[in-house]
Amino acid sequence: MAGRVLGKALATVSLSVALISVSVRSLGCRSIPAYRNSFSSCSFHLNSFIMSDTHDAKRNSHKKARTSPYPGSKVERSQVPNEKVGWLVEWQDYNPVEYTAVSVLAGPRWADPQISERNFSPKFNEKDGHIERKSQNGLYEIKNGRPRNPAGRTGLVGRGLLGRWGPNHAADPIITRWKRDNSGNKITHPVSGKNILQFVAIKRKDCGEWAIPGGMVDPGEKLSATLKREFGEEALNSLQKTSAEKREIEEQLHKLFNQEHLVIYKGYVDDPRNTDNAWMETEAVNYHDETGEIMDNLTLEAGDDAGKVKWVDISDKLKLYASHSQFIKVVAEKREAHWDEDSDPGSPGL
Repeated sequence: MAGRVLGKALATVSLSVALISVSVRSLGCRSIPAYRNSFSSCSFHLNSFIMSDTHDAKRNSHKKARTSPYPGSKVERSQVPNEKVGWLVEWQDYNPVEYTAVSVLAGPRWADPQISERNFSPKFNEKDGHIERKSQNGLYEIKNGRPRNPAGRTGLVGRGLLGRWGPNHAADPIITRWKRDNSGNKITHPVSGKNILQFVAIKRKDCGEWAIPGGMVDPGEKLSATLKREFGEEALNSLQKTSAEKREIEEQLHKLFNQEHLVIYKGYVDDPRNTDNAWMETEAVNYHDETGEIMDNLTLEAGDDAGKVKWVDISDKLKLYASHSQFIKVVAEKREAHWDEDSDPGSPGL
């Protein structure tokens, strides 16, 4: 349990998403050809939704992964200018700082050994026993025995606070329902004319910001199990329930998580803990309770690393942790729900 909690401390992801070159297949749409990028020599393909236009995505990506000081330390990264982020750009004088946190070097069960250790031979770009070392973005390069961040240089080598060399996988469940009045009717926004969608948000203990509940995928664990476990632990306080209460929660969550769902995003995320050799990836999935009946049978209660939990109205006024609002915006568009007051009531979703 302690290992899981420590692992999850790494997990609630700073979701400022690096929207790398992708080939996107939206529901019912044809593939959009991938644009060539400077992240590495290989092309990346994701079955996900574009979360902003290509120009803004390139301009805003890979910023948090270059910020200093490194989280939880006084370590300053080597400065990496925008034009030298990509590995295809020659930079002979590149001299990144080496840093791996003491908590990682202590060898907890959620962390890899050092690359230099004699008995450690990780199988990068594939399933390595119970550990998933494949990236959502395709193949990544291995240089001098170390995996190379597919988004480019960060000014720091080693693992920092991250446990795994290469991708560190997380999952983020976005649970939604329609906002309704006392008579059970959907409430529409007076300006946009669209129905108002709500999602379950937690208030993080570490920084006090509202966020999507989420956490690390345990070795050998299916993503669907992680999504359900994280929501139960953080939004329903399942870890503190009696056996009978846990069975009731499990029954309701089984209904919710075994229905149609939308994969909102999967892949690399721009996170301040990323390094040249270790980085965060996530899969954000929307589970929608259309009638609200499933969630009516569950009482929200903050647990684990969540300080508070509540239903939050979705709109462009949301101020959420990192880039979680970008995920929420995609959900609103896909569900054809209210997002901002400039919305056209007749416009379709994505």
